[in-house]
Amino acid sequence: MQQNPLIIILGPTASGKTKLAVRLAAELGGEIISADSRQVYQGMDIGTGKDLAEYQYSGQVIPYHLIDIRRAGEKYNVNEFKEDFFKVFEDISDRKRLPILCGGTGMYIHSLLQQQDYTAIPADESLRARLAQYDIQQLRSLLLEYPEELVMKADQSSHKRLIRAIEIGEFLKENLLISKERPLFNPVVIGLTSDISLRKKRIYERLEARLSAGLVTEVKNLLENGVPRETLEYYGLEYKFVSWYLHNELTLAELEERLLIAIYQFAKRQMTFFRKMEKDGVKIHWLDTDQGIEAVRYSITKIIDL
Repeated sequence: MQQNPLIIILGPTASGKTKLAVRLAAELGGEIISADSRQVYQGMDIGTGKDLAEYQYSGQVIPYHLIDIRRAGEKYNVNEFKEDFFKVFEDISDRKRLPILCGGTGMYIHSLLQQQDYTAIPADESLRARLAQYDIQQLRSLLLEYPEELVMKADQSSHKRLIRAIEIGEFLKENLLISKERPLFNPVVIGLTSDISLRKKRIYERLEARLSAGLVTEVKNLLENGVPRETLEYYGLEYKFVSWYLHNELTLAELEERLLIAIYQFAKRQMTFFRKMEKDGVKIHWLDTDQGIEAVRYSITKIIDL
């Protein structure tokens, strides 16, 4: 492999990323870095699918990083992730181990591959509040007032991302953004995909397992320990819908039905984002997990030229 290697395993929810990453780490002398925006939180285990018992293979316990590093109720953003990632990456590499980045938060992964410094630009809450009343077309018109290079790079797919692009433009009008020197790495990006119907089946089975494992109790404990309801809704999916259920806004049947649909939609959005990464020049080696982990593992060894 090249100097400063980094294997990246991405894919939609329930695609088997962790299981594959653990297998590779065991065989290649690796350590796993999580790229999951919710697994950073302590006490959010079932809903985020940490599955920490999976981090062992053939008697080896596989080290993992960027899991359980924040208290539930706190916020964590892409720039904080980048800072944490580079510290961990450098440490793993210095110890001559192989870093394996694994997760489904595409924005986190893309921020590393783009080497984009804009993530360090702070939020401007007053500007966000003012722009919240604008619709998407009005925001796109406003964005045209900024330098062309910003407009070309901006993600204009949503209201939230357009506001962020304008926020960046406003900051750069008055401030100079100084680039940080980062450790170099040579990434190989592996994408896991599968037949959509099989993916939906796995999502359904996993949700049923999480509910049986105590998902509702986990969310109840978070609320009782002082995590605001609004924050749980910010965390989304399991935490949002179960919170609604606990506040008697959904029946259990409605919870399961609506949450399942939301997770299906989330997986679709993840794939859309990964395709956008490819359009931005990221080479993703897509592998079909329906063929089994042995076949996937064999394909990866050929891709990374071991």
